[in-house]
Formats: sequence, C-alpha cells, structure tokens
Amino acid sequence: MSGPRGRGYGRPGERAEKTLSAQDAPDWFAAHVPAGWFTGPPAVVVDRDEITVVGEIPAEDPPHSGAPRSGEVTSSAGGDLDAAARIRWFRERTRDERIAIAAEAERRYGRKVAWGATADGAGELFTVLSVPVMTRLRQPERQVLDTLVESGVARSRSEALAWCVRLVGENSDTWLRQLREALEQVEKIRSEGPGN
Repeated sequence: MSGPRGRGYGRPGERAEKTLSAQDAPDWFAAHVPAGWFTGPPAVVVDRDEITVVGEIPAEDPPHSGAPRSGEVTSSAGGDLDAAARIRWFRERTRDERIAIAAEAERRYGRKVAWGATADGAGELFTVLSVPVMTRLRQPERQVLDTLVESGVARSRSEALAWCVRLVGENSDTWLRQLREALEQVEKIRSEGPGN
C-alpha cells in the first residue's frame, strides 16, 4: 500500500480524505480562470486522480488583428466560426495560461488537471488522464466484454469496460448522485468527531 502521495489504492478513508481536500476546487478555479474565457463559472469535477474543468466559451467570433498567428483558426468566409473551430481557437489561445493554472492546482490538490470547452452544445476535453483500473472479472463478465468486442461495439476489453461504466453512469445518474452525497455527509460528520 502506498502513502498518501503515491498512486496506490490505500484505505477507503485515505481516498475519501483526499477527495474532500479538493472541495474548494470549484471556487478556486472560478477565482483563477481569467475573466472572458467562459460565459460563467466553469464546471469542475473532482475525483481522486483528476480535476476536470469545463466552461462554455462566448458565442462571438474571436478577435482578429490582421493576419492570423501560426495555428490560429479563422472562418472560411469571414463569418462566424463553427463551434468546433471556436473550441480549437480557445484551446490554442489559452494554452500557456491553462498550463500555468493547472500546475498551481496540481501542487495544491495533488491531482492532474484536465481542461475542456463547450460551444453551442458541442464540447471537447483536452488531455484527460487515462487511469488503469485493477479489476478481476469472472468468466461471465469477461464474456460480456468479449461480446462487445466481437460485435464491434468496442475495440478491446478495456474499451468495452469503459463503455459499460459509461452506460451504468448514464442510467444510474440519480442513484450515483445520492450515493456521492451520502458519502460527503459521512465524511463531514467524521471530520466533526472527537480528535479532529
């Protein structure tokens, strides 16, 4: 078992403590993200490995001063950029500042930071963390994954497992939210107990 700074699994209490230590992350990012990047405070999602920060970018065309810089996206007919182009433009324009903010947040919270942007209902996440998950599956579970691979739904067992997790998450959203809220309440009560 690794210590609190390692990537090991640790005891459940250690994991919950690490997650709670980032409870102020939404406020912290709202205070550190430059004005004008997003139309409102970014959505901040925290787990024990990563913090994901996603915001809606403004609808207007990005400002252009003369010729575009290297890598800058322009509209083909001088009109509005489509959502994907605006997201690409935002990603390029904010890269250095996002890296600096992420480095400070990673020191503060001990987690990697991933960024994303949305525009007109389209969205993209930038450089998200892919974390291997240890699991032991019995033959019936492996057969489910293999069926997904053989049918072309997924390219590998790991992709099939990720697909299953997404499906459960989408269909159990209310239950999972209630479970997370209950865990937060348990940790709050634990932190108010004797010796703290």
